[in-house]
Amino acid sequence: MAEPKKTSWFARWGFFIVGLGTAAAVAAGWGSRAGLWPFGFGFRLLAWAGVGALAGVLLSLIGVFATRKGNKRGRLQAILGVLLGLLVAGLPSWYVWKARDLPAIHDISTDTDHPPAFSAVTPLRRGSPNPVEYGGEEIADRQHRAYPDIQPLLMHASVDHAFEHVLEAAREMGWDIVDANPAQGRLEAMATTFWFGFKDDVVVRVSPTEIGSRIDVRSVSRVGRSDIGTNARRIRGYLAKLAAAP
Repeated sequence: MAEPKKTSWFARWGFFIVGLGTAAAVAAGWGSRAGLWPFGFGFRLLAWAGVGALAGVLLSLIGVFATRKGNKRGRLQAILGVLLGLLVAGLPSWYVWKARDLPAIHDISTDTDHPPAFSAVTPLRRGSPNPVEYGGEEIADRQHRAYPDIQPLLMHASVDHAFEHVLEAAREMGWDIVDANPAQGRLEAMATTFWFGFKDDVVVRVSPTEIGSRIDVRSVSRVGRSDIGTNARRIRGYLAKLAAAP
């Protein structure tokens, strides 16, 4: 029996619109990463992709009900449209939700009283909206309330030995090493986010203590008022690697 035109229309067009939304969502990040457009336009494109995906979800839902009697191919297409559309529409919603729950800061440090200072990466940040200078007590207070777990790491190892672990862990994180200065106990690196390709800068300071070494890490975004928790997650992941080092 031939498939009713109405059923075919909802299933096909719902999936097609969701596909366009998916393509726009991918392009939003990778176009910004490739420098084809500013990241602000990439965020707007991501929002438009979410709206388009929701429209595709509504059509696909109608397609699901319209194909409940037979037409397995159309029903599968409609179900896929709903699932994929919800995933794409959920991305901008996730960003908005995270931005609301987290403070509008982009500079995270394990030492907010004396944050590790940048040196080698400073020329690379020329023209970036966010400065390398620390924002002071207000930023520190926001960080402590949002990320109380971001603390220095103490290692039972000499500074030289600890610095070897610091350098190896940075490489394992996939960071681009800008400067490694064991004499000063300072490592500077650049981290690139996966989707939008944002450039964030990291400085690690190794200082001696009575039991061995203290590791302080600071991660700062070059652009954006809020990092949506990216820098804190980066520091957590990095310190976890160091803590697990032999």
